Amino acid sequence: MGIHYDYKSTKGNKLMEKQAKREKKLAEKKAKRLAKEDPKKQENKTPALDPNKPISLDFLTNPNKE
Repeated sequence: MGIHYDYKSTKGNKLMEKQAKREKKLAEKKAKRLAKEDPKKQENKTPALDPNKPISLDFLTNPNKE
């Protein structure tokens, strides 16, 4: 019988714990998704070669000279 009297008094706390757990889980999923996407975005940031510009030996040996 004690559980019936205790249910309403602890209901709010249980709901808050459930919501916190749900938000934590969603945050972890978001962080995992962003960590997965970051390397893909970094690969796309490399500039493409300009077809009108000739490739020199200096460019081949030191491409980060810009």
